[in-house]
Parts: sequence; C-alpha cells; structure tokens
Amino acid sequence: MMTKIGRCRFRALQLRHKFLNRNRRPSTARRWFLATICCALGLVLGGGLARPAFGQVQDADTKTAASEQVLFPGESRNQWKSSDFGGDGEVRLDGEVMLLEVGQPLTGVTYQGKDLPKNNFEIALEARRVKGHDFFCCLTFPVDDSHCSLVVGGWAGTIVGLSCIDEKDAARNETTREMTFSDQRWYRIKVRVTADRIVASIDDEVVVDANIHGRAISVRNEVLPSRPLGICTFQTAAEIRNVQLTRLPSTKTP
Repeated sequence: MMTKIGRCRFRALQLRHKFLNRNRRPSTARRWFLATICCALGLVLGGGLARPAFGQVQDADTKTAASEQVLFPGESRNQWKSSDFGGDGEVRLDGEVMLLEVGQPLTGVTYQGKDLPKNNFEIALEARRVKGHDFFCCLTFPVDDSHCSLVVGGWAGTIVGLSCIDEKDAARNETTREMTFSDQRWYRIKVRVTADRIVASIDDEVVVDANIHGRAISVRNEVLPSRPLGICTFQTAAEIRNVQLTRLPSTKTP
C-alpha cells in the first residue's frame, strides 16, 4: 500500500509533468508564425506558384489584356476564301466545319480579315485527315514582318515541324519530328508566337519549341498564297473547325 509520503511524491510528479507539457505547447502567435514559415517553404520547394498551361497567360495583372477572336465559325466565317494555288480541290464551309478536298497538289483557304497581329498571339484549331497520305494541316501565320508554317503530317504523313527556319523546311531543321496520325480523328493544334519564340502543340503536347531570335523565318514558295493566315493540305482531304485567335499581352522585358 502506498504510504502518505509516496502519494505526495506521486502527486508532485503528476503536477510537474502537466506543467512541463503545458509550457512546451507553443503560443498561438508562435503557431501562426510556424504555419507561415511552412507555407513559404512549401512554395519555394514546390517551385512557387503553378505554371500556366500552354495557352494561358501567366501574369495575373495582365491576364485581362488577352483577347480572343473566333475566326471560324462565327461572324468571320465569310472572311475565308480559297487560296487559289492552281489545281485546288473543292472548298466547302459546311456549318461549323471547313472541308478541303484533295488538290493537285494543294487545297487551302486564306483569311482575308485585317489587323492580324504579327507577334504575341496564339492560333488554335482542330483538324482531321479524311483521306490521303500527306499533310492535312499546314497552318501559315505571321511572324513579325515575315511568315511561317506549321506542317502537320507532311512528307508521306508523319513529319511535323516549321517551314522555314534559315531557309530549311520542316523536314530539314531542328523542329523536325515524326508522329503517327489517324484518319477521321480530330487533333487540337495550337501555335503561339512571341517576340523570340514559336511554340506549337498537338493535343496539348508541345511538339515545337523554337527560339527564333536572329533567325531567318519564311515559308516555302508553294504556300505563298496562304499568307498572311491560311490553312492548306497536300493531296489530302481534311476538315477544319474551331479556329480561334488569341492576342496575348506584350512580352515583358526585365
């Protein structure tokens, strides 16, 4: 049986343990301070705020400066005319879809609207190959005072790249890439042009990321009628829909 002195010692130990635990507990102010430090460390170690996805504007204060314009369908649908390459297949604007029939060799449409941007913009569209074995989307667009083309499915159906960089076309420069494409499948295609870069994606996967600072940018002679903005195919029938232009805020300099 515990003696009176033993009970007193036991009670003293309990009180001491309770006192120590109470004093080890951080104050409310200290807990807030620790929480703030943890959040800051999490942002630093995690790379800061989440990076914007392709096509999003990064700076919150300039996000509202981006403006979108539907080029097809919508009010601008009548601004698209046959490119008239010579040997063109039929071009039909059926509802919300452009149909480009097989040409000999090219069929295309060119946008006749005015005031197109020369940089800091993004063009997005959807395209699918209906039949044929070559490019089903050659998107030509302005780059400063010149133009460039994104070729999708060229050279017998597999080549993706930019034509031209330093006079080398999509099959002969650093943007050349091989991909497999299926008939009757829609592909989401985007091209972003900024002061010194052209970035392109297919189905949200970046397929071209080219630094064009100090480079000579041009198009092949065959697609000159696609300028300033146009879409064409090579011995291939294709459908195009949901063409959209987004004007981006000017690139900031440090």
